[in-house]
Formats: sequence, C-alpha cells, structure tokens
Amino acid sequence: MYLINKFLKRFFDILISGIALILLIPLFAVFAIAIKCDSKGPVIFKQERRTKNGRIFKMYKFRSMVVDAEKQGAGLFNYKDDPRVTKIGRFMRNTSIDELPQLLNVFKGDISIVGPRPSVVYELGDFDTLNKRYKKRFEMKGGITGLAQVKGRNEISWDEKVEYDNQYIDLFKKHGIFTDIRILFGTVVKVFKRQDIYEEKVDGALSDDQSAILAEEEIIRIAHLPDDEI
Repeated sequence: MYLINKFLKRFFDILISGIALILLIPLFAVFAIAIKCDSKGPVIFKQERRTKNGRIFKMYKFRSMVVDAEKQGAGLFNYKDDPRVTKIGRFMRNTSIDELPQLLNVFKGDISIVGPRPSVVYELGDFDTLNKRYKKRFEMKGGITGLAQVKGRNEISWDEKVEYDNQYIDLFKKHGIFTDIRILFGTVVKVFKRQDIYEEKVDGALSDDQSAILAEEEIIRIAHLPDDEI
C-alpha cells in the first residue's frame, strides 16, 4: 500500500504542478516585471537545498531580497521589518507568491508539493553526522509545504519543525495521500490568514545579526546531539 501511495503522490505532483505552471504563466510574467522594476538583480533566486537522503538540488523562488542577502544581516533568518527584503518582496512573502517557482522543482521531481521543507545545505551543519532524529526527516522527498508549516511555519523552532516533519513521515506511511490532502487544506488557510510569516528572535533585546548567530549555533548543536541524549 505504501508503494501505491508513493506512486499516487508523484502522479498528483506532476499533474498539479504541470497544470499550475501553465495557468500561472501570466502571474509569473507580472511579478517578473515587478521584481526587475523594484530592484537590481535576477528575477529568480536559486539556492542549494537538501532533499531526500541529503541529495542537493537548486531550489527556485522569486527573489524577494536584495542580491547576496544571505551574506548580510541576519543571514538565513528573516525577522520582521528585515531591511534586506524589497518592497515587492515583502508582498510576495506575505502572500507566499515567492514560493510559486518551486512548482518547477516539483515537476522535475526534486521535491513534492507536500513534504519536509528542504533545508539550506549548511543550515544544519554537517549532514553525515546528524543524529538519527534529524536524519529521519530526510527519509522522504522535501516539499513546498508540510505539517510543520501548517502547525507553525516560521514561528516554531527548528527542533519543533523536525518533530512535525517526522510525524508527517509516520502519518504518510499510515494514511498515504490523504495526509497530503489535509496538509494542503491547512496550508491554504495559513496563506490566507498570513500567519507565522516571520521568525522569532531568541531574545528581543538582541539585534537581528546577534539573534541569528545564536539561533544558528543552537540549531546545529541540537542536530548533532548524540542519539542517547535526545
């Protein structure tokens, strides 16, 4: 039954992403022009991410920040009123429109519509030495959305995201494609309510840069705790 559900998952990924990419061509054109008019740089932002079994691929998004934003300020973290976010980028992030180019990643088979969110290649530190709990979330192909995004998106910690990602893997093995359908409905509600868009600082008194450094160190520390200490 699990193999049938995996087949259905891929079938629906191809079907939904293919239809969506065709229907969204006019919208893509509008935002491509808006991005170019708003700031210098490419329309599409490409970033190396990890998916199933740690495989690295290039994930596509509409560029919502200034060029080389990862090397500035809070790095991978996005706190409220982040100065690196462009004017059109703020709107795209609030409405999740910046995520739409990932439909091409889905069609290509890099990721699924639903699955654990692909991590940036260096976000969790060395992949090979991750503990079993963090490695488990890479047992399934990554996704545009997932259980962690429905439960809290950016307002929950990485450790909580891993817990939800692992729950999703277990739920999919038990209930199959119906798990994905429930998550998709939950995602639509989140997008329309515009909830949990920004990450929370570890300490409100810290600057964005300081908070990001501490948060990154803690994420990597927990991801590499010995299995018998988890």
